[in-house]
Amino acid sequence: MKHKKKIALVALLAALVVAVPLSLGCCRTDLQKATWDARPGRVLGDGAVIVYSAQYEVNLWGLEQSHSFDIHKYRKMAQALVDGGYLTMEDFVVPEEATREQLLLVHTPEYLDKLKKSRNVASYLEVGSLGLLPGFVIDSRLLRPFRTVTGGTIVAAQLAMEHGLGINLGGGYHHAHTGHGEGFCIFADVPIAIRQLQSEGLARRVLLVDLDVHQGNGNASIFAGDDNVFTYSIHQENIYPNPKATSDLDRGLLPPVDDKAYMDVLERDLPGLLDSHKPDLVVLMAGVDTFVDDPLAGFSMTAEGIIRRDEFVVAQSRHRNIPVLYVTSGGYSEEAWQIQYRSIANLLEQFAGAQPRER
Repeated sequence: MKHKKKIALVALLAALVVAVPLSLGCCRTDLQKATWDARPGRVLGDGAVIVYSAQYEVNLWGLEQSHSFDIHKYRKMAQALVDGGYLTMEDFVVPEEATREQLLLVHTPEYLDKLKKSRNVASYLEVGSLGLLPGFVIDSRLLRPFRTVTGGTIVAAQLAMEHGLGINLGGGYHHAHTGHGEGFCIFADVPIAIRQLQSEGLARRVLLVDLDVHQGNGNASIFAGDDNVFTYSIHQENIYPNPKATSDLDRGLLPPVDDKAYMDVLERDLPGLLDSHKPDLVVLMAGVDTFVDDPLAGFSMTAEGIIRRDEFVVAQSRHRNIPVLYVTSGGYSEEAWQIQYRSIANLLEQFAGAQPRER
């Protein structure tokens, strides 16, 4: 009986995935319509670009909400930037999804083949119920959004090199390895973007500043032994991942860590790293799971402290004329997307001269 119920559920979901897209055109919001198809956007102020696609959104009829990560925060931030008057819907740079060739800059062919099996994807995303869905549903409804976010990180990195500040309203999947995913991370978007820049001759040396509360074990492993990419991480030592990988410089801290304790470490380390490594690009992985109310961690930063943290990284980099790629990374509190929106808005004001327009 259980087997028959499972078959019936799979059949129902398969029918839904075929039927639902037929009605999406009439149900899309104005933001979705404006950011659905890939297109160039506009450079904001003195040199910043915002990259976003409505196709970042994972829609699995609510199953995506089984994980504590709010995949809808990307849309919420994009809408808030429009509602706040920082940009129009036409200003977003809308990326295409990353190609297989781009994914292979970091991932193995064997790993990409593993993603054809739903149970593997369910394991990497820590949502067991996804294993019940057919592979074509997983690909169109889940892997395609992740490929599009990865494409967004690539484009944001390329535009950062041209204009100074590239912000992707997604990405930072720093637990993905070359041959497997974990921790809600499928594709290693930042390493893929870095390898793409290197292949195009746009950048060689990169400083990866990972400020997510969880150590980026995937990125650390991918760049181990690579002298051109320096991985720097400030994270909570006594939480996932365990065991941790080895970054070029790890600052594993134990709670309580408030704004001052955190900034004492960052202000001590970052200027020297910028001067010694001399990167062509800084990547800021701006996780907001350092927030005091984050349910998956134990740091005690305020929203204002996180905003100052991000501003410090960009200020130190731009003072040295080093471009910055910003990706959103983690954050699991109800306030996470709002904090990140406020931080991005502040960066646009401080470093691109952008001001909210009258609406």
